[in-house]
Amino acid sequence: MIDVVVVGGGPVGLYLAALLLQSGVSVRVLERRAEPNTHSRAIGIHPPALEALDGIGVAARLVSDGVRIRRGVAIGGGVEVAEMSFDAVSGTYPFVLSVPQSRTEAVLEQRVRGLDCGAIRRGVTVTGIHDDGSAVAVDLLTPAGESRIHASLAVAADGARSTVRQRLGAPAPLKVYPDRYLMGDFADSTEFGPDAALFLEAAGIVESFPLPGGVRRWVARLRGADPDAHTAGSLARMVRERTGIVIDAGTNSMLSSFGVRSRLVKRMIHGRISLIGDAAHEISPIGGQGMNLGWLDASELAPLILGRLARTAREREFGNFESHRLQAAAKAARQSEINMALGRPLPAPLWNVRNRLIAGAAGVPAINSRVAARFTMH
Repeated sequence: MIDVVVVGGGPVGLYLAALLLQSGVSVRVLERRAEPNTHSRAIGIHPPALEALDGIGVAARLVSDGVRIRRGVAIGGGVEVAEMSFDAVSGTYPFVLSVPQSRTEAVLEQRVRGLDCGAIRRGVTVTGIHDDGSAVAVDLLTPAGESRIHASLAVAADGARSTVRQRLGAPAPLKVYPDRYLMGDFADSTEFGPDAALFLEAAGIVESFPLPGGVRRWVARLRGADPDAHTAGSLARMVRERTGIVIDAGTNSMLSSFGVRSRLVKRMIHGRISLIGDAAHEISPIGGQGMNLGWLDASELAPLILGRLARTAREREFGNFESHRLQAAAKAARQSEINMALGRPLPAPLWNVRNRLIAGAAGVPAINSRVAARFTMH
């Protein structure tokens, strides 16, 4: 019997596996996908998460691979409304790191395999999970057929549609928002360099973030539910109409449309089974906090796992962990709701008022610093 089964081989599951393996714990990561992720997906790594990733020796490599976003600007009607610097948010990592999720996962997977070449099992579907009070049994479907693996503890990091959460019947009320977005990665033709730019336009927000290799991500809030609008050309058109910036649709390397939901479990600890990351709390991608929340969940859970395996952990420690992490997720959800509200379409008079209010608040150093800290999860 192994020590810990981690269900889900995404960035959160891989990070937890590395933390545990380097502490001498035996781990198996069960991942449904047969091949590694190649999608850029989540790109922002915040300072607290970089500090956590440094604990497994991968932060420096990711920083060398990514773009350091030290400043964000808000623009409305072609005029700079506000500026936000991240220089004071962290002594070690005074920036938000932009790096494709595919690269992040590749670095994490290499670290895990370096610690235990057999720790990751791909092409595995979890069909059941059972906690008898002394161990956990996980039922699997593999290309070779059905099997079962036994472990002292199990952690579900299997995403927003978590199979483990469903198998546990864990209550997790779902909230659906009216907001929809279209995002894509294109060759960078702007002069923003490593800066992030938010265009607060009356027709809806447009967000722009640098990526490595001369690429820039664009995210636009959609108006209506026209399925024909979900193309690289339509995104380029929205960007041009709202910002005046011309991007070449032919350089598109990733395109995705998404709606927004939020979900927060009532409990993260279920006996010998824990839920972390999106399996425990799904929040809006606007603000880029979801993946980072999962890493911080894992960082706080790992010492408790070690304590439970050593029979030194106390139950109240798990209760404190659960309370703290659910509070952090609720705070992030509130921040994402504010971010979405600021980006919704507005009639011209209200749009002018909103932008003037943002400019006034940003001009107060104490408010500007506090907002920068909130945006970077400090």
